[in-house]
Amino acid sequence: SEFKPKKIKTENDKKAKKRKQDEVSKGRKQCANLVLRRDTQTVVKWKFLEHKGPVFAPPYEPLPSNVKFYYDGKVMRLSPEAEEVATFFAKMLDHEYTTKDIFRKNFFKDWRKEMTAEEKAKITDLKKCNFSEMNEFFKAQSEARKAMTKEEKQKIKEDNERILQEYGFCIMDNHRERIANFRIEPPGLFRGRGDHPKMGMLKRRIRPEDIIINCSKDSKHPEPPPGTRWKEVRHDNKVTWLVSWTENIQGSIKYIMLNPSSRIKGEKDWQKYETARRLKKCVDRIRNQYREDWKSKEMRIRQRAVALYFIDKLALRAGNEKEEGETADTVGCCSLRVEHIKLYPENDGQEYVVEFDFLGKDSIRYYNKVPVEKRVFKNLQLFMENKEPDDDLFDRLNTSILNKHLQELMDGLTAKVFRTYNASITLQQQLKELTNAEENIPAKILSYNRANRAVAILCNHQRAPPKTFEKSMQNLQTKIDAKREQLSDAKRELKSAKADAKVRKDEKSKKAVETKKKAVQRIEEQLMKLEVQATDREENKQIALGTSKLNYLDPRISVAWCKKWGIPVEKIYNKTQREKFAWAIDMADEDFEF
Repeated sequence: SEFKPKKIKTENDKKAKKRKQDEVSKGRKQCANLVLRRDTQTVVKWKFLEHKGPVFAPPYEPLPSNVKFYYDGKVMRLSPEAEEVATFFAKMLDHEYTTKDIFRKNFFKDWRKEMTAEEKAKITDLKKCNFSEMNEFFKAQSEARKAMTKEEKQKIKEDNERILQEYGFCIMDNHRERIANFRIEPPGLFRGRGDHPKMGMLKRRIRPEDIIINCSKDSKHPEPPPGTRWKEVRHDNKVTWLVSWTENIQGSIKYIMLNPSSRIKGEKDWQKYETARRLKKCVDRIRNQYREDWKSKEMRIRQRAVALYFIDKLALRAGNEKEEGETADTVGCCSLRVEHIKLYPENDGQEYVVEFDFLGKDSIRYYNKVPVEKRVFKNLQLFMENKEPDDDLFDRLNTSILNKHLQELMDGLTAKVFRTYNASITLQQQLKELTNAEENIPAKILSYNRANRAVAILCNHQRAPPKTFEKSMQNLQTKIDAKREQLSDAKRELKSAKADAKVRKDEKSKKAVETKKKAVQRIEEQLMKLEVQATDREENKQIALGTSKLNYLDPRISVAWCKKWGIPVEKIYNKTQREKFAWAIDMADEDFEF
């Protein structure tokens, strides 16, 4: 009998095995914590918390004297404050943002606030500013970074690792937990998403005096940089953030939190998806209820019922009231105005159709034409009667009223729970419909991405096509063409080998045919893999799959699918995502149902 020679394990094999064991072990620990804490949920999040505080952005380094700024064709030396803000614009010269009027207007207004009186009097027109030398300087810096030696790159890597070990971990209740974003974002120009009205505004430098530290009283408190002080040190164990501050553009509070792979984050994730699974048990009752409410004698109940139908059917966000001073005209379901919808009545037996067109979260346009039930349509006509375009569609409803009603329907129910439930149930249904048992792994992964895409479309998770999209598609097409050429050659060689074997009829020529046949099969598989990749990229170019995958899809659905079809979880989740969902990877078996 033949024995296979024993494979000699390399150092890499051992490391890979250790990584896998660590992932499994981490998942088991998270699962054990989840099971232990199921019935002991409490507002107290920790008893002891100690950390080193944030890492601040490095101070501004003035430009070398040979890098000049020109105004109206003449060299002009800028004060350090004005120069720093000018460099933010100079770095973005090649970006389309700097061609947008609103970006330029906001930048110029905020830049002038940083100028001296003399600079302000002189610099009155952005079109007369020449940032080209600054731009070239930063491009050269970028090229120099790319051309660094292996030793220089290693030195930077070691410095980053040292900072990570010092600031990137905290002690929470005897656990050493990884911190997610311990570095504070440097100053720069706000970009926003979509056509954000505040794009181009100056994101100010965050200083120790802006920072609130959260840690336990009996811990060693983080030290502020010499000569500075924190805004406040508090000891709130009912929250999980370590550091917070308020950013100047939208006035929103920013936090330094634990890494998604931490115990607390895993528990929170698990609870979120369990709440969505509880909705599954009562969603039919809730749907029957809001359908009944469409006929209510009270206008407020009808409006609430129609809004809930849209939140359920279209996965719309509820839409919170704006903060004071927020200028972006973004809306959610409860804050829709008459101008945001158009009604298309029944025509030649066609359905009743509603057209939505508004700016949603992050100023991303939501455009959708959907057939609705007749009673919803008639109610919308009623809500729009005698109203101006800028009047509220649901004038008897706001998010507080809606959320209070949702709480009465099910404990812990919010509009977001509907979004999570509908996203997860859609993924599960789509995977059942699209996965073909006969297909190979690349084709099955394409089916997974198509199922994920259906969710991203439902949730309106859009993105602009990547800048490099066309080039990468051309490169991929070149590979496909070369592979097709290779396949033609292999098929010709197989045909020739078959003809040769017919004449010779010896063992050698038969073996040659088998070898050529295997070569054709191998190249066909490689070609299919490339073609599947091209299809996937094309279909994905304007859809962001990551948001739903990380925030709205119960990871146990994906893990169960992988286990059922023998697909490595690494093909669906990258290393960071596997750490975040370690609890699900260990908990879910192939029979898991959301």
